[in-house]
Amino acid sequence: MSRPIRFFAGNRRDGARLLSTALVITGAALVRVDHPVGRALALVGGCVCLYWWSQYRKLTH
Repeated sequence: MSRPIRFFAGNRRDGARLLSTALVITGAALVRVDHPVGRALALVGGCVCLYWWSQYRKLTH
């Protein structure tokens, strides 16, 4: 039986790296929020950041 695919890391170190990368990309998109691509990337990046932050808080190690 196959394991379900996870969209987040299994440890706090890798989770912090993913979250910080997503925050940097979202921040760069917010710089160009006047452009449609910047708005779209900021929206998607913001949603990913919120999801990954909630998953990061659940990690214990």
